[in-house]
Amino acid sequence: MTNVKAYIESIKDQIDRRDPDQKEFQEAVFTVLDSLKPTLEEHPEYVEANLLGQLVEPERVIQFRVPWQSDDGKFNVSRGFRVQFNSAIGPYKGGLRLHPTVNLSVVKFLGFEQILKNSLTGLPIGGAKGGSDFDPKGKSNSEIMRFCQSFMTELQRHIGPDLDVPAGDIGVGGREIGYLFGAYKRLNGYQNGVLTGKGLTFGGSLARTEATGFGLLYYTNAMLKAQGDTLTGKKIKISGAGNVATYAIQKATELGAKVITVSDSNGYIYDPKGIDYKVVKQIKEVERGRIRDYADRVESAEYHGGSVWNFDVDYDIALPCATQNEINKDQAKLIVKDGVKYVCEGANMPSYPDAIAVYRDGNILYGPAKAANAGGVAVSALEMSQNSERLAWSFETVDNRLQDIMEDIFAKSEAADKKYHLDKDYQAGANIAGFEKVAEAMMAQGLV
Repeated sequence: MTNVKAYIESIKDQIDRRDPDQKEFQEAVFTVLDSLKPTLEEHPEYVEANLLGQLVEPERVIQFRVPWQSDDGKFNVSRGFRVQFNSAIGPYKGGLRLHPTVNLSVVKFLGFEQILKNSLTGLPIGGAKGGSDFDPKGKSNSEIMRFCQSFMTELQRHIGPDLDVPAGDIGVGGREIGYLFGAYKRLNGYQNGVLTGKGLTFGGSLARTEATGFGLLYYTNAMLKAQGDTLTGKKIKISGAGNVATYAIQKATELGAKVITVSDSNGYIYDPKGIDYKVVKQIKEVERGRIRDYADRVESAEYHGGSVWNFDVDYDIALPCATQNEINKDQAKLIVKDGVKYVCEGANMPSYPDAIAVYRDGNILYGPAKAANAGGVAVSALEMSQNSERLAWSFETVDNRLQDIMEDIFAKSEAADKKYHLDKDYQAGANIAGFEKVAEAMMAQGLV
């Protein structure tokens, strides 16, 4: 009988030897590998085929320079990345991130997570991710346009509607997607399926802007329902003030909960009467301001510097929606102390592994990012479907499909949890459910 534990450790050793400095990538992969033991024991053929060895190596890694000129005439060079990780179940699909922290390790961790996330949606899309260490904050529209045009000059060689379909991520919203699409069109002609997150006037989908935040609440609601619970009257702490956080606040409010915090990289707002998502939208989407401005407009609100996860207050649900590794072990202990029953992730990998262990020890039910924040890529895939059909669906049609997908993701995770007797470990359930679909496709296709 195959020693599955030894096999998993051998894959970890291989990664540690090949990529010793890629800590984000190692964190993401090692967490997943440990959780796959039950399915590998049931399917020894996966071990025989060294499926994990294939899974953890990207099919393709592309790194390139991005020269661009700032308004003062200075010539700058940023780094661009695209990691095409796995295409077993469909064309590569994953966002582009513009942030100073972007490096190969970050892009590989995000691309690896995207494999399982995309699998969980039930849609035919493989895993990829990309971006640049270019920082759009403080840049003029002209500077961002010139960067995007330069970035796409190289990226366009590696993408296409049936090959690799990028979307937005941190630092890449509708403005950036528009510039990227325009540059692609100039070089290749009009192919509206090559990017998602586009404007509604050139092939975008209704409900795409809201998708990740709305999807997070649909998943959270499904988790609560499975426990015989409801969102009505629940107090929620949310981090972040970007696209995901804003629309998570909106949907949480619509479903009867009260969101009491919102944050950015400098500090957080606490409003015991409930965060007004319309004010957040005005500050962040229209004015592109800082969240501290909220306290100047809403009398019941307080602004504090630092992390919202250091703020001690009683609440029921934590929804981290800012960035990776925003919750450490000590902050997780405070989450337990504050009486939280559920943590569902709107950002990618926002909790350190030792924080997740604290959730488990504290009897908190945990919804991992690859499941809970899959709404964005789900609607991106629905945008691809609309582009292929040359049709535009109504907001209600897309939103209903999104809700069905997110509820199905939780159902798959719960089914795997029950099958392997994991004691409501929905993280392991999501990993297994996502992996088994990809594994079956990889086995069927052979060594390609």
